[in-house]
Amino acid sequence: MSRLIVVSNRVNPPSGAGEESVGGLAMALAAALREYSGLWFGWSGQSTPTFTGQLSMQKIDGVTAATVDLEESDVEEYYNGYANKTLWPLFHYRTDLVAYDRAFGEGYQRANRRFAETLRPLIEPGDLIWIHDYHLIPLARELRKLGLKNRMGFFLHVPWPAYQVFVTLPGSRQLVEALFDYDLVGFQTEDYRQAFEEYVLAEAGGEKVGDDVFKAFGRTVRIGAFPIGIDAKDFGRLLKSSRARRMRDLMTACTVFRHLIVGVDRLDYSKGLEERFTGFERYLDANPDMRREVLMLQIAPVSRESVDAYQEIRGRLDAISGRINGEFADVDWAPFRYVNKNYRRDELAGLYGAARVGLVTPLRDGMNLVAKEFVASQNPDDPGVLILSRFAGAARQLTEALLVNPNSPDEIADAIEKALAMDKPERIRRWSALFDNVQREDVTAWRDAFVAALKGVEERRTALAS
Repeated sequence: MSRLIVVSNRVNPPSGAGEESVGGLAMALAAALREYSGLWFGWSGQSTPTFTGQLSMQKIDGVTAATVDLEESDVEEYYNGYANKTLWPLFHYRTDLVAYDRAFGEGYQRANRRFAETLRPLIEPGDLIWIHDYHLIPLARELRKLGLKNRMGFFLHVPWPAYQVFVTLPGSRQLVEALFDYDLVGFQTEDYRQAFEEYVLAEAGGEKVGDDVFKAFGRTVRIGAFPIGIDAKDFGRLLKSSRARRMRDLMTACTVFRHLIVGVDRLDYSKGLEERFTGFERYLDANPDMRREVLMLQIAPVSRESVDAYQEIRGRLDAISGRINGEFADVDWAPFRYVNKNYRRDELAGLYGAARVGLVTPLRDGMNLVAKEFVASQNPDDPGVLILSRFAGAARQLTEALLVNPNSPDEIADAIEKALAMDKPERIRRWSALFDNVQREDVTAWRDAFVAALKGVEERRTALAS
């Protein structure tokens, strides 16, 4: 069997003990790699005054990791700059926050070239290369320049924006051209795949030459939708852990005779936190008889503190949360808790299980695995209700959630009211359909679908040559 080489910006293999506070991507990639021999390559998260390309190798819970330190200028221009200040806001439709700086683009290309030069000696003939996310779009091109002929696939975890949004990026054409050095490009949903197709046909002068195969820039690439899932079996194991039970019992005791509403998100302007907070505020205002019957808990670990937009949103959220408690709290009760810290995955599993309502309302999100983890954590006999943004990729699968426009605090308030009033038979019916999807379209299905499609690229080539 071919080795699988996974490449992502950061390498953070979880130990499998449940104590990780890593994101959904790290958990999904680790689960995928355990089924294949191979390695996970990327940035260590550390900087060095001068780039040397020296590798650090380690094995964590069955996953072999190879990491490299980046030069300080690379971190500033490639990661903090082009990735976080240019591509991230663009792909999440925040063109007002996009920073255009030539140095950022140069750093982005330089870092990808350095990744390629460091990775190339580790690759053997027949290895499958699976590259992840917007940080590494040019990596295949740099590896091709070094003579690599292996099959390479790229998966975008964030949304691909509509054609009219993407063309606002200087150099957008060159970025798309770089994707044609891959054999397979995957997106989270059909909507994102279609948006990419529209750009190829309308802006790049490309043409469709087969089932999901497109030709442009003198090359062809296959594209497809591969919705990512969670490791449902592993999450089920976490639910039974002592820490999960303690957290569930703690939150149940803290909210006795009250309904817990929970949100868990990285502190980011794409997550719709301001609108969510305001939606909860409007629910309290419109339902005075329920004010002492509910408690909303928002966990939002701080990220990217060096980026001005993140500092600004933190200040605004502090102000809104203070306003809510100042208006509605009493001497013995407050309706809102807002926490800026990480929690272990097993603790979050227990927290989700204690909640009557899960609020997952990003303004734009590639998938959102918190929604799926919330579903996986519910008590089948008395499940909570998922309120989900229609602009999260997960909304294409989790159709029995209460879908809302996250830009409307009033819709969020109405959904909270409906969720808390929903009777048990309807909650069970909705949850059963959601849980079936979470189990069926899990991380294993995602991995197998993508790898099979990537292998299929070579199979088609062999058939055409014979």
